[in-house]
Amino acid sequence: MMAEASVQKTTGAENVLWDLSVFYASVDDPAIAADIAKALEMADEYAKLYRGRVKDLSAAEIASAVRDSEAIEDFAGRIGSYAGLLYSTDTNDPRYGALMQKVQEFGSTFSQKMMFFGLEWKALDDAHQQKILKDPALGAYRHVLEADLRYKKYMLSEPEEQLLVEKSVTGSSSWTRLFTQLNSAMRFDVDGEKLTQSQVLKLSYDGDRAVRQKAADAVTTTLREYSMQTTFIFNVLAADKASDDARRGYPSWISSRNLSNKAPDAVVDALVNAVTSNYEIVARHYRLKRTLLGLDELFEYDRYAPLNIKGAERDYSWSEAREIVTNAYERFSPITGAAVKRFFDENWIDAALQPNKRGGAFASPTVPSAHPFVFMNYTGKGRDVSTLAHELGHGLHMYLTNQKQPMSYVYTPLTTAEMASVFGEMLVFNDLLSRETDAAARLAMTASKIEDSFATIFRQTSMNRFEHGYHTARRTEGELSTERLSQIWLDTQRSMFGDSVTLREDYGLWWSYIPHFLNTPGYVYAYAFGELLVLALFNVYQKRGAEFVPAYLEVLGAGDSDYPENILAKAGVNLSDPSFWNEGLQTLSDLVTQEEKLAREVFPDKF
Repeated sequence: MMAEASVQKTTGAENVLWDLSVFYASVDDPAIAADIAKALEMADEYAKLYRGRVKDLSAAEIASAVRDSEAIEDFAGRIGSYAGLLYSTDTNDPRYGALMQKVQEFGSTFSQKMMFFGLEWKALDDAHQQKILKDPALGAYRHVLEADLRYKKYMLSEPEEQLLVEKSVTGSSSWTRLFTQLNSAMRFDVDGEKLTQSQVLKLSYDGDRAVRQKAADAVTTTLREYSMQTTFIFNVLAADKASDDARRGYPSWISSRNLSNKAPDAVVDALVNAVTSNYEIVARHYRLKRTLLGLDELFEYDRYAPLNIKGAERDYSWSEAREIVTNAYERFSPITGAAVKRFFDENWIDAALQPNKRGGAFASPTVPSAHPFVFMNYTGKGRDVSTLAHELGHGLHMYLTNQKQPMSYVYTPLTTAEMASVFGEMLVFNDLLSRETDAAARLAMTASKIEDSFATIFRQTSMNRFEHGYHTARRTEGELSTERLSQIWLDTQRSMFGDSVTLREDYGLWWSYIPHFLNTPGYVYAYAFGELLVLALFNVYQKRGAEFVPAYLEVLGAGDSDYPENILAKAGVNLSDPSFWNEGLQTLSDLVTQEEKLAREVFPDKF
């Protein structure tokens, strides 16, 4: 059967597994327990040295204290990095789950021991803080201390802060872990085949409409079976966040995320308003796709249908994907090419499909004493090549930041964290498009790129609107039913598609498998931020060519060492300009115009 053949086809990624031995030999390595004990001892020694003394420390002594904490955090972070990466490869292995729980409990205790320094720093009076910040002896650590003061008015007492951290282990962290395990355990029945989430979602791109519909119906059926659990988890975590936000005094559900992203509320509002007011760009594309597919009505399961173009449905082996991606990065710069090559050569990537492997893809920075890792589920589709380029962009960003910055600055805000990943996708797309002379193939590639950009900009923003509706409703209406959550989901998704795509009522349940809503509330708008930022950066690159490269690499190497607007100014981007977002959206609109022109050239009989 088509579905079965599509799922079982090998890609060459079956043995692409990462090597985590930079951390530990195995889940049973006795060094893990020894290092947990040592990390807690180091935290105790740090507290003995500095607790109650921050008010008396000079700028030079504070800088030394931050360096000491970085060393301890790096050591402790190796334990958490290993546990998290290992767990993602098989969320149903009880040994991995037990280690994950052990490490979460350790992390809670460790955080409680270390948090005093930041609290004491923020508790100093303003004049004292400014005196320290103006002292040159603070050196590179000025920004991290100054930026930390953004949280000053939202902090609680140390016992309260410790209690919140401690209770999260058996509270929000446990519910999030349960959701991950449920998601990984889900199986989707397509013609008797029990498929994983990665396998069934791959069928959304199948050329056979019947296969696409069966896959979509299978997803809905399984999500409905789990809806009691997922609805409860969503409600619990929304209530938990509302409680924390109220206790700290955050004005809205998104405030803490914006602070973390170093993104002012006004900037985020401008981004969301710019994207939602340009939903017509989405409708233009899908109306065109409906015409090209010869359908009277385009349903949600048709969104990713390939166009009837030779080669549009082609699969890519792992070796082909590796060559395409590495070549694009090497052509941009020998520095980026060499860095990306290390991910393949030194087994920093886990791409094989595994039965209980977490779905999706991510890159993890781990800690400076190790290196980043890339995680994905490679099925061989063209979209997977883009995903590989995307996650390696993250990995490159993390790698370069590790080379340039102390630990305090290696974890970038989510908004700018999407910059290098999306830029990497653009490199691959433009490289392939520039070498393609056939108009039909160019149409297929352009349509695919548009849909990738839509997924990053418009879909993520519409999901932000779902989050806004979901959190707001939970705070004003109380516990939400599955039907109420599904209504919010359908309303926000239908706003994006307009009359171009028909969303069946069954699609209302599809909010319930998306982990970002629970793992990182408020995260999703960062994708739109990153994509529109990259469209602007790529325009600069196309105008300036090779002279742009050093400035871009400097931006990546800067990590979190300054506010995003200051870092990006070095690459010619002005985030404070209200027209910034519209420039990126206009670039995307122009790409749809290009698609419409190619469609008329390739299929004149359809117009």
